[in-house]
Amino acid sequence: MKYTKPLLKLIEEFQKFPGVGPKSAQRMAFHVLNQDIQQIEEFSKVILAAKTQIKKCSVCKNLSADDPCEICSASSRDKKIICVVSESKALIAIERTNEFKGAYHVLGGLISPIDGIGPDNLTIKDLLSRLGKNEVREVIVALDTSIEGEATTLYLHRLLSPLCSKITRLGFGLAVGTELEYADELTLARALENRTEI
Repeated sequence: MKYTKPLLKLIEEFQKFPGVGPKSAQRMAFHVLNQDIQQIEEFSKVILAAKTQIKKCSVCKNLSADDPCEICSASSRDKKIICVVSESKALIAIERTNEFKGAYHVLGGLISPIDGIGPDNLTIKDLLSRLGKNEVREVIVALDTSIEGEATTLYLHRLLSPLCSKITRLGFGLAVGTELEYADELTLARALENRTEI
């Protein structure tokens, strides 16, 4: 069956989302069409507000409507321990454990030469600057256990060693190839508890 052009375009747009195949995109498109116009207008306002109001925190590079973000501005956080993550969704996964009370740094990805992502494409210089300005007693490297995650971990270890005496990584409670945002809270909590020095 051929779709009318506006419906086909809507399905194609939904298919651009990560992990959304043709059938899921079709279901979402029909769901949208079944909503009344006020719901659709509200949904589009929410999307536009999120896109225009959410920026990167000038300190940790986490996504936030505030600058500095809620975590960086919290006086209860231990700023002498920095947990390095690849993306904001990994930070959220760690926050859900309620185990970590330090600061964060979001790299904005992982080193991946195949994808054209090198160290200069990440926020590594900002991290080095933070370590140079503050007395950080521990850096926790909390990256995916993929090839790219391992390469980034080794690269960071080489750069950070002269600036911080204690560099740790998450314990191996995480299966190889696990993406942090899909790990459950208990696994992440144990991995944080059992972190090891690099």
